[in-house]
Amino acid sequence: MASLDIEDVSQGFGDIKVLDAINLHVESGQVACLLGPSGCGKTTLFHAIAGLSRPWAGRVLLDGHDITGQSGRLAYMLQKDLLLPHKTILDNVSLPLVLKGEPRDSARDKARELLGLFGLEGTQDRWPAELSGGMRQRAALLRSYLFSREFMLLDEPFSALDAFTKADMHEWFLNVVDTCGTTALVVTHDIDEAVKLADIIYVMRGAPQRGEPAHIVGCEPVACERSQRASFSLTPAFLDHKRRVLNLLG
Repeated sequence: MASLDIEDVSQGFGDIKVLDAINLHVESGQVACLLGPSGCGKTTLFHAIAGLSRPWAGRVLLDGHDITGQSGRLAYMLQKDLLLPHKTILDNVSLPLVLKGEPRDSARDKARELLGLFGLEGTQDRWPAELSGGMRQRAALLRSYLFSREFMLLDEPFSALDAFTKADMHEWFLNVVDTCGTTALVVTHDIDEAVKLADIIYVMRGAPQRGEPAHIVGCEPVACERSQRASFSLTPAFLDHKRRVLNLLG
């Protein structure tokens, strides 16, 4: 597990400023959600955190160490699973270890040990096209976890799933986080998803295309044990959190 600090990060493209002095903190072992409308700059911030672009200003700290502009330090899972169609599930999920120099057989063995935990037992020799959307997302998450067990960046990982599959995946994801002891920052524009998953929600607003760079307008801690999240959405406390988040969104 690792903590993450974003300190006064600003970013843009050309003469368009997209992010304006973004600050947020994710404690070790937390699930944090970054919530905001489409087009406000959430993915731009993720690119800066992951080191895919260097911000105009500010720092990204992992466990207190400056990793600004350094790629390959954090696992980054995109909305699409991006599984390679010509590789089996086992070879897909073990790929990060192979790319880091692990012998192929050793990488497969390490990945195989985690298939059951990630709900993928019996799929190791199957092709991505043979799996459902939910199973493919499980494989993509395992691949991300094997890339970095300390911290994962997840960019709308459940948005393409139907409502029933998404509900199952939320409960499963929180169980995996608890069992594996990892830390995650999840981008979403779904308020219910944020309240159900997060220990803390950071709300971002802005319209860079209209000359209004994005900034964090507030945060909402969510006080609910992960073991109780399955029924949390039916409680008055859930609605109170949702109401406060809606107020932050304006």
